[in-house]
Amino acid sequence: MTTNLLDYDLQGLTAYCEQLGEKRFRATQLFRWIHHKGATDFEQMTDLARSLREKLVGTSRVQGPKVVSRHDSADGTIKWLFDVGAGDVIETVFIPEADRGTLCISSQAGCAMGCRFCSTGHQGFSRNLTTGEIISQLWFAEHFLRQHLGREERVISNVVMMGMGEPLQNYSQLLPALKVMLDDHGYGLSRRRVTVSTSGVVPMIDRLARDCPVALAVSLHAPEDVLRDNLVPLNKKYPIAELLQACTRYQAAAPRDFITFEYCMLDGVNDQPEHARQLVSLMQAHATHGLSCKFNLIPFNPFPASGLTRSEMPQVVAFAKILMEAGIVTTVRKTRGDDIDAACGQLAGDVQDRTGVDRRMAAQRQGMLRGIKVVVVNRSEV
Repeated sequence: MTTNLLDYDLQGLTAYCEQLGEKRFRATQLFRWIHHKGATDFEQMTDLARSLREKLVGTSRVQGPKVVSRHDSADGTIKWLFDVGAGDVIETVFIPEADRGTLCISSQAGCAMGCRFCSTGHQGFSRNLTTGEIISQLWFAEHFLRQHLGREERVISNVVMMGMGEPLQNYSQLLPALKVMLDDHGYGLSRRRVTVSTSGVVPMIDRLARDCPVALAVSLHAPEDVLRDNLVPLNKKYPIAELLQACTRYQAAAPRDFITFEYCMLDGVNDQPEHARQLVSLMQAHATHGLSCKFNLIPFNPFPASGLTRSEMPQVVAFAKILMEAGIVTTVRKTRGDDIDAACGQLAGDVQDRTGVDRRMAAQRQGMLRGIKVVVVNRSEV
């Protein structure tokens, strides 16, 4: 069985080359051929010694993901489905804008978090992706787009770990992938332009701050614990106070001077003026400890199993106004790729659920809906 070199960051590739009896600088040459040029054929790597190329042919491969399908949106968004074996298919999305090209990458086949507004969570969880499976999404998309667009310069300027899965639950495989993204011999992305999104795995937020602090986005979606328990089940383990304390600690190492909080706007659930005022109070309380934040309000992308609907735009605008009048930087995310099910919360791929989450969520759905209605009537939370 040959080794897929996409599984290595530069440090790992250096160790691998040393095992082959090669000097360290050969790893840098090889790394650049793979990531800068997208090469898969060792014979193309003409500045490598022939003896090394012969060793690599017998021991190694550069194997990207198998494309199942590609979908192009009317707005220019592209979604790929990649086969990662054993019946699992993951999704990756490229979002072009005038001043940037953003790639949304998956970290797991499925997701075990079970957030009520996310179709991936309703699909269940199969397994963690390997480092190679994570970075190969960027490797494939970057070199495909260069060829497709007829460009030699870099096309993807931003990466967001906001695809399928909870990145911080696959930390050991995520970390080397992040290092490849940031390495000047890899993709040379700035820490400000690589974002890890998490539903709030507190211990791993602290580890990321120590190991590889990139931009952090936190899926908040509620201003208090009762409501967030229903929307983001992980909150029962790491409640809001603990999560915001971790965010405050992270900010000291973060490449940006704020933490982004994502807030999915759900009609009649978390979008009322009182919810906005609760958010203001919550953020002002933590600002005294050094937390600076930005809010990204996300239009919900409905799917039948959720039992939820999208907030009307006037409600979203009124909600945003309350936050902005309190001095909180607030944006409303523009929905992209929804005609190809590539928008936020829509990525579902096709995975072999090993968790039985769909059955469990179906059994709980009616009770959860009743619980949320009580919260909204009593606390009017958005």
